[in-house]
Amino acid sequence: MTDPFFWIGTALFAVSAVICVLAAATKRYPGDAAILSVAAVELFLVIFGVAAGVRQAGGEAVRGEPWEFWGYLITALVLPIAAFWWAILDKSRWSNVVLAAVPITVFVMLFRMEQIWNGAF
Repeated sequence: MTDPFFWIGTALFAVSAVICVLAAATKRYPGDAAILSVAAVELFLVIFGVAAGVRQAGGEAVRGEPWEFWGYLITALVLPIAAFWWAILDKSRWSNVVLAAVPITVFVMLFRMEQIWNGAF
């Protein structure tokens, strides 16, 4: 059984990816919509991490290795921050491509975290 967090994250990441890909397709520099969509990905990851910590502290066991789950989460938390700084420093349309890579990459990581936590999929 999958967590509601997985489905919420999947929907959020899809919207963020579409916004960033459309921004790249229009050949514009990173605008507020693309940057804020990646900020929403980061906010989701922070909430997801806090919830995971509370769940684990409450006694809910991780089916896989906890260090692997937390490693994925920490890495996922770093990606939107790095892409944000890239977008701020490089005002080209390619920054939108970097921003678009974040929700796609983080989705793959969330999928793996779901496998580690619940043994789903």
